[in-house]
Amino acid sequence: MWVDAEAPQRDALEEAARWIARGRVIAIPTDTLYGLAADPFQPDAVRRVFAIKERPPDQPVPLIAADAAQVTSTLGPLNPIALALAARYWPGPLTLIVEAPFSIARDVTAGTGTVGVRVPRHEVARAIVRMCGRPVTATSANLSGQSATDDPEVVEETLGARIELLIDTGKTAGGPPSTIVDTTTATPRLVRAGAIAWDEIQRWL
Repeated sequence: MWVDAEAPQRDALEEAARWIARGRVIAIPTDTLYGLAADPFQPDAVRRVFAIKERPPDQPVPLIAADAAQVTSTLGPLNPIALALAARYWPGPLTLIVEAPFSIARDVTAGTGTVGVRVPRHEVARAIVRMCGRPVTATSANLSGQSATDDPEVVEETLGARIELLIDTGKTAGGPPSTIVDTTTATPRLVRAGAIAWDEIQRWL
């Protein structure tokens, strides 16, 4: 479904949120690449994400949220370092590893007890998540082992028959994936280098 990124149609966003609420999986744009969105609190929905991607079960699934307030209301309070990083870099390509609530589907965390979450700098993605009332999954919309994509046509070609809906706003910005920082330890730890340089984060902290 085509959606104007500058003036998104409300009915399209509402339809996307309805599919997610029903436990289905859709593809949505983010500020970097296209991702697979599902309700992380519905185990069957999360299992569908893994099946669609043919993803190994030992790999956790990242989430996106509408804002920091949604993160704290659904996942739990952020510690002072996580709050500071969120205030500085959200919306943006920084994923924070935080403690996962017991209510989240276990497959999301791959048994680690933690989950990665960020607030994307993409109005359509945030609007959909806001309508869902909770964070959603945002693992890249590709088969495991293949390259993630910024092109909705590639998503349609590879996953179109496996997902319920594709929200197409055209090509996303692409570039490096989000930087992942673990904030569950006493000192923040770089998990994956990405769009925001680790040196910059350390200097800011």
